[in-house]
Amino acid sequence: MRGLAAVPSYVVMQPTTLCNLDCAYCYLPFRATDQRMPVAVAEAVAVAVNPWAVAGRFSVVWHGGEPLAAGPEHLGDLIAPFGPEVEHHVQTNATLIDDEWCDFFARHEMRVSVSVDGPRARNGDRVNRGGQPAYDRIVRGVAALRRRGLPFSALAVVSRPERGLATELYDYFLDLGCDVLGINIEETEGVNTRGNRHDASEVTAFWAELVAAWRRAPRIHLREVEWSLRYAAAVLDGSADGVLPRHLDPIPTIGHDGSVTVLSPELAGFTHPRYGDFSSGNVLRTPLAEILGAAAATPWVGEFLSGVEACRVSCPYFGFCGGGHAANRYFELGRFDGTETEHCRNSKIRLLEGVLEHAREHQ
Repeated sequence: MRGLAAVPSYVVMQPTTLCNLDCAYCYLPFRATDQRMPVAVAEAVAVAVNPWAVAGRFSVVWHGGEPLAAGPEHLGDLIAPFGPEVEHHVQTNATLIDDEWCDFFARHEMRVSVSVDGPRARNGDRVNRGGQPAYDRIVRGVAALRRRGLPFSALAVVSRPERGLATELYDYFLDLGCDVLGINIEETEGVNTRGNRHDASEVTAFWAELVAAWRRAPRIHLREVEWSLRYAAAVLDGSADGVLPRHLDPIPTIGHDGSVTVLSPELAGFTHPRYGDFSSGNVLRTPLAEILGAAAATPWVGEFLSGVEACRVSCPYFGFCGGGHAANRYFELGRFDGTETEHCRNSKIRLLEGVLEHAREHQ
């Protein structure tokens, strides 16, 4: 975990800035405007990605805005330059999914991940531009996926982690039919300035309860819990030093205009008086591989890497999280070389403590 890897494991592509929803916790600054990615941007990215995919497993993640707001014809045109070895994933609010989109997903062998926060009452922040609840449209989209036999993942945002919630959420997602579940405790980032400080014991109890719910019916791959258990097992067998990769994944996010932001998609589209915008280049002017090769020289990236080293020497959880995320540091601390954030506490430290608490109670 020193420096940036020369080749990422995936790229994030923004086919449009537009989202048809207006979720209260969304971090995206331009979600009310439809700025679409030209095909030339996808072609430029594919020049780098296609050889990477031939050499090993590689994914393109279509992320918005709401990617499906670009429409199937335009999204298909953006996918076309990528070779058959490239895996395509889409993160969607599911409100636009119908049989036409299901045909599209099947044709492109696209893996779908649906954003939904649990039962109807837990989706109060997920509203359309008129402020009306989006839940019914979300579950109609999920029903279309299930009717067509298309597997899907789910991603839930939890704004108030507390005792009693985790079991409710897990049971809901069992019934929903997803095969993978990710849990994001709400983060203060981008245009979302809502606080994310929570009582430590409540957050730890939330994660411990989630482990217990999963162990009773482990039919879903539970992203955070399974990662924690792999790390704990590695600690016990003395192989923890091999859990994290040798270098940070640069996670390049390709904006609609071809700009490349590394490390944190949440920084795309933002500027700072000292750093300017957070992009490291543009694929319409410079090859993606060349941009990534020089990304560590971007001033804010160098500052972030200094923060990672500070975490390495000061935090006992470093082997688990690898130094956190650049966007959380910036939006919480106003700088990149700080260390612990509320996101670290909620989604790394208390996650691991919750897993350990469950283990202690059931040993």
